[in-house]
Amino acid sequence: MLARRAPYQLWLLLAAFALYGGLSFYALALARANQSPVALWLANGALIGWLVQKPLVRTWPLLITAFLGSLVARSCLGDPLLPALLIGPCNALETVIVSEAIRRRFPQLSSRTRFMNLARVGVVSAFIGSTLCALSMMSILHLWSHPDVLVSLNTLFRAHFVGMVIAGSTSLVMVTPSLRRIEPGRTWILVRDLLLMTAITVGVFGESRVPMAFLIYPPLLLLVFRHRFLGMVIGMAILALVISLATTLNIGPFNLWPGVTPAFRVVMAQVFIGVSCFVALPIALALSDQDRLRNRIHESELRYRMLADHSGDLVMRIRANGDRMYVSPSVKELLGWEVEDFQRPRPDLIHPDDRERITAEVMKLRALGGTTTVTYRLQHKDGHYLWIEAFARLVPSPENAGSMDIIYTGRNVTERVRIEQALVESQAQLRTITDNMPAVIARIDLSWHYTYVNRFVEQVSGRTPAQIIGKSVCQVHGNAVYDRLKHYLERAFAGESLLFEYEAMHCDKLSHFQAHYVPDRDAEGKVRGVYELTTEITHIKNVERELLRLAHQDSLTGLANRRYFNERITGILQQARQRDVPVLLALVDIDNFKTINDTYGHATGDIVLAEVGCCLQRLVREGEVVARIGGDEFVVLSDNIGNSKQAMAFTQSLWERLHMTVDAGGAQVSVKMSVGAVLCKDEITGDPVMKMADEALYMAKDAGRDTYRFVVHGMEGGHDNNSQERKIRRA
Repeated sequence: MLARRAPYQLWLLLAAFALYGGLSFYALALARANQSPVALWLANGALIGWLVQKPLVRTWPLLITAFLGSLVARSCLGDPLLPALLIGPCNALETVIVSEAIRRRFPQLSSRTRFMNLARVGVVSAFIGSTLCALSMMSILHLWSHPDVLVSLNTLFRAHFVGMVIAGSTSLVMVTPSLRRIEPGRTWILVRDLLLMTAITVGVFGESRVPMAFLIYPPLLLLVFRHRFLGMVIGMAILALVISLATTLNIGPFNLWPGVTPAFRVVMAQVFIGVSCFVALPIALALSDQDRLRNRIHESELRYRMLADHSGDLVMRIRANGDRMYVSPSVKELLGWEVEDFQRPRPDLIHPDDRERITAEVMKLRALGGTTTVTYRLQHKDGHYLWIEAFARLVPSPENAGSMDIIYTGRNVTERVRIEQALVESQAQLRTITDNMPAVIARIDLSWHYTYVNRFVEQVSGRTPAQIIGKSVCQVHGNAVYDRLKHYLERAFAGESLLFEYEAMHCDKLSHFQAHYVPDRDAEGKVRGVYELTTEITHIKNVERELLRLAHQDSLTGLANRRYFNERITGILQQARQRDVPVLLALVDIDNFKTINDTYGHATGDIVLAEVGCCLQRLVREGEVVARIGGDEFVVLSDNIGNSKQAMAFTQSLWERLHMTVDAGGAQVSVKMSVGAVLCKDEITGDPVMKMADEALYMAKDAGRDTYRFVVHGMEGGHDNNSQERKIRRA
């Protein structure tokens, strides 16, 4: 019931108390009985197996419990309390040094641990810990003043060092499952060999007349060779216990020297145990490492065979003559062939177009060694071909020294090849499309260099894509155009899509281009370049200008039309108001134009209109607007008139110069005009100005035509409905 209720840690502490106290009592009792120094101190090493499993901060209760066990053992033997209290920390120091050194270097012990390195760390740390412990105990026991101080120090050091090696190795074996594991069916063999070892050791050290100590080595080495590390540590434990007991009982081959003292027998026992340990330990470590490596090789082979047998890839080992020493069962699933069908060379299964290339690759591999990867077509048993990606490596043959085999791994990549071929075809189609599009398609990387340009660039710039790819934007376009494009490129690299127009000189003429910049982003959305689509729009601009001209120009007279006039008048009025200057608007109407059309025909009427338009174009000054706004009605708009006097003179001059005679196919047509003009200021729209000019024109017509009327509005010295009028007739 207690065992069920007590936690595991409590039982562990009780075990440490009993083990450490029992081993301490055994060593001290034997020394007291023989009145000799302690021959072998096993207690410190017995704790190593527990302490290496966890950090010191979690295992200190074990040290304290072990210290209490040693204190109880010494009290039972009658040792003074103060030396017993002081010796405990010395033993703890030795144990901590060894356990921490092993734990820090090997956090986890397993079958993969390199035991030679483990033994090296353990022996070095045991040497250091035993030395420090022996020096400390010499001071506590006041042995520095002893006549044989060196012998005492040597004896203490050997007792702790050999005991640490033997007990420490044993405890490590006990806590490492892979080291203490016994193969099935070999348990009784181990028991038999241990009994043999025990019997021979007891027989050798129970005989004091004949030196037969060497006889213990055959059974000890037998244990090592048969049972590796487990046999070594148990055999050494048996050897140490029997020798220490025989030395205490004053029997054994160490008594063959006459007059030998108990202390000297202890020294000889320690030396013999130490030599036996250091004979068996390296052999056990080497054999254990050999087993570890052999097991790892075996595991590796099993894993490789399992992977090869169950992999979907085809795995083969091929000799120099082409024979296949191994073919994985996947050949059935991959190619439909049985393994037996594929054991012999089958070059006939390689596609005829690939055979020469594959032969060359194999010859190259055998000549140069190393590895090679090749993709080719291999025939399925059903007759169709599969694309196989083969990886081959040249390796030494395990059977024939000096011969090289090929390790071949092939996988079905038919689908991938089809996708790649479709991709290549798609890329070719895309390149054909881009090369024949009437626009320059390009890509610019983060260093502002061109990485792709389609062939249409030849028609635009006269340079091939090869002459542009790799060059910077500045190198391709020149500094002037680069300065215009730089701002847009910076915005595009910042992640903005842009559509803009720019001008550039091309073939000694000014050309217009429209560019569209689109950021090129990676899978994470980060800009890694810019796509550029540039179209030459010079002809579009020319058409736009022509359309604008046609939209704003009268086709018969070449003057501006009413639409253009209406677009300009508001702007001119607003500018004049800002400049605080007046504006003159004059309406010109051909007198009796209907009679001319009826008398001479519409062709003559068109000639008259054209002549009037040419005359007006000659009369107006730069900046003035002249337009045909109706059938026979024209308008002149000027903001270069300073006052009413100048306006009157301009209007009179305009009226006088518009009188003309037009040749109409032999008949002379006399053309006369009526003019209505207004000089106004601070008007912002054209409707009131046009209304006032129209009223002035009606006044001129009411006055009998062939005259002009001039009105001043909104200016000092002028008033509404009052005008200065003058009628001038030609002689």
